[in-house]
Amino acid sequence: MYSTTDFRKGLKIEVDGTPYEIVDFQHFKPGKGGAMVRTRLRNILTGRMQDITFRSGEKVERPDLETREMQYLYREGDDLIFMDMTTYEQLNMQTSTTQGKEGFLKDGQQCKVLLYQGKPLDIDIPLTLTLEVTDTEPGAKGDTVSNVTKPAKLETGITVQVPIFVNTGDRIKVDTRTKEYLGRE
Repeated sequence: MYSTTDFRKGLKIEVDGTPYEIVDFQHFKPGKGGAMVRTRLRNILTGRMQDITFRSGEKVERPDLETREMQYLYREGDDLIFMDMTTYEQLNMQTSTTQGKEGFLKDGQQCKVLLYQGKPLDIDIPLTLTLEVTDTEPGAKGDTVSNVTKPAKLETGITVQVPIFVNTGDRIKVDTRTKEYLGRE
């Protein structure tokens, strides 16, 4: 059980049998009565945002969440296939639950999978990845205006904007949260 004093951004709680992640919270004391905690929560199952106010000191449940080390095997239609590294059991996950992170997965890549009551919910990938550029247009000679970018397709199939000096075959560092180019390796 968590108390409202334990609340922090990113904490996962369960309210009325539904798992939520705290996006934002604020302690406040109205003119009369006890202190309250106003929270902005993201439903982990659906992604919907919801505002809930708790009385200070109120207790909430801890959700049945588990994180397991898994290996991404391959994609089959709209499903991602993972293998548990301890039991070698295979698990299917819908691409819609990963919030775009599936575009950074390579066959054989290790990642952490978040499970709620045994069902996969989300994947945890590193904040930055080094990937190879598989297709991009060559940069025009003399095009030296600052901040000129072009699209580049990476080995995982995702497309990011890169500076004009990046060529096919280069390995680049990409921020997985924003899909931004960070530099060449």
